Amino acid sequence: MSSIAFLQANPAWFAALAAIFGLAVGSFLNVVIYRLPQMMRADWLGQCAELRGEEAPQQPVLSLLRPRSRCPGCDHPIAAHHNIPLLSYGLLRGRCANCRKPISLRYPAVELAGGLLAAACAWRFGFTPQAGLAMLFAWSMVVLALIDYDTMYLPDDITLPLLWLGVLANLVGWGFTDLKSSVIGAAAGYLFLWSVYWSFKLVTGKEGMGYGDFKLLAATGAWFGWSIIPAAVLLSAVVGAVIGITLIASGLHQRSKPMPFGPYLAGAAVVTLFYGAKLTHLYFGDFFA
Repeated sequence: MSSIAFLQANPAWFAALAAIFGLAVGSFLNVVIYRLPQMMRADWLGQCAELRGEEAPQQPVLSLLRPRSRCPGCDHPIAAHHNIPLLSYGLLRGRCANCRKPISLRYPAVELAGGLLAAACAWRFGFTPQAGLAMLFAWSMVVLALIDYDTMYLPDDITLPLLWLGVLANLVGWGFTDLKSSVIGAAAGYLFLWSVYWSFKLVTGKEGMGYGDFKLLAATGAWFGWSIIPAAVLLSAVVGAVIGITLIASGLHQRSKPMPFGPYLAGAAVVTLFYGAKLTHLYFGDFFA
């Protein structure tokens, strides 16, 4: 029996291997979450300087691959044997091997999320192209949620390629809906939140969300079709409202301080990945069937 046939016949093994791979990917997701906003800021500063006719400010060379990962406390390079997902964090008791300063629990949490999401995708979709695409989508949602939480920004560098990948996946038959529903879903996702944005701005004079939210919902519609848009929006709005009210009531968040909506959209998108049809039927019956 070939390895492919074995994985097709043994979903538990495929899920286990996917989980291990997902842990390694989770380590890279931490890099993207931390570095991509810095890279974008350096690019913006360079563009602003160019428009002013000035020399671009000197910035350290930074990419997603170089330089090596470093401790955020002492800037000491992290050795390969200290960068094993989950295991290194546990052996080092959550502290840097060099300066012994605590390392944020977010790092192993993202690694764990990467592994669990990969295993869930492998188990749900089996050894198929859909499983690989589902993993990529789920990992992207983790990155977008945390970048938006940190910076109140959803990078076009992720949302736009994700949108087009969803359309192309459905075009070649590897996706999660038909091409027509995918294209309509992309348009409907964008226009729905765009309409909410302008309605809110006309009534209050304030901006209630950013354009990145439009693109994220458009990408979700491109992957799963127009019929899941209402359920995804409703789920993200309800969860966002509950968490927001709880944080404000507990004093952990100021009422006047903006709160990112991207993490709730991303969370709803992941739920939609696994339970989109069931959620739509639960909320709306056969109306969007």
